[in-house]
Amino acid sequence: MTPASTHRRRLIACSLLLPISSAIRAQGAYPERPIRLVVQVPAGTAGDTMMRAMAEFASRQFGQPVAVENRVGASGTLGPVSVAKTSAPDGYTLTVIPVSLFRLPYMQNVNFNPSTDFTYIANLSAYTFGIVVRADSPIQSFQQLLDAARQKPGILTYATPGPGSTQHLTMEQISAHAGIRLNHIPHKGSPDMLVALLGGHVDMVADASAWTPMVESGKARLLCTWSAERPKKWKDVPTLSELGIPVIADSPTGIGGPRGMDPAVVARVREVFAAALKDPKVLEVLDNLQMAPRYMDTETYNRFVNEEITRSKALIERVGLAKRG
Repeated sequence: MTPASTHRRRLIACSLLLPISSAIRAQGAYPERPIRLVVQVPAGTAGDTMMRAMAEFASRQFGQPVAVENRVGASGTLGPVSVAKTSAPDGYTLTVIPVSLFRLPYMQNVNFNPSTDFTYIANLSAYTFGIVVRADSPIQSFQQLLDAARQKPGILTYATPGPGSTQHLTMEQISAHAGIRLNHIPHKGSPDMLVALLGGHVDMVADASAWTPMVESGKARLLCTWSAERPKKWKDVPTLSELGIPVIADSPTGIGGPRGMDPAVVARVREVFAAALKDPKVLEVLDNLQMAPRYMDTETYNRFVNEEITRSKALIERVGLAKRG
């Protein structure tokens, strides 16, 4: 082969590689336009406030706006499912992943499959849950709550964000373990639940730390928390475990998108949101909300999701909430 023919071959090879190189550079430019982040809880709630802080950090890192959109309903699954069903897997529509996504299919007929319809990117945080009553409630302690429930089976009411939520399932576990019966009143989200509590429409609220301002201002009383240990802000409030109820619930919350996302885009999103959990401003917001970072990378998170789906099935069957047929 002559030097001239060798040179021509190299030129041809380089020209064929140019489109591939251009495509790689184009993919590496993500994101090139604003990103939509669908949050499954109402504006102003703890989960919403946390994600807005992370979205603000992510906007700076991406060099593109990350706009939060609240889509509430179906026990927290309306937003994620709408993303899975209607959005392209291009990384420009992301969603918060609540654990209720893994549970609802065992409770009722749904139009999604948590095992196949989503790309799970990373877990981000965990909640501090608890039970609160009005400050003027005759119920002064968790034990008094149990006593009152035994005296009036099915009469005492409690609010949660809906069937299948961590709040609802944990209250069912408490009821089953303690041998009591409570009346569940589903609501759209924390703001509605707290308004109902103050208005005397429900006896108690089972929720994440959205109740904090009411407790701090003396309008509500925190009876217990559901964490493994007493949160530093509520060192004088017992956990369920300390009260003899062997339940720990903190509702790990992650981020994901539609199935089929490009692994390179997944890696970039994971990298940015992992960095957000180290940002002092984000950590301050989490601390104020009594939420804790609980990071899982993509591999660990996918393993957790698979295990949680199995656990959810067993839990729902155990508390008698499994769908029939």
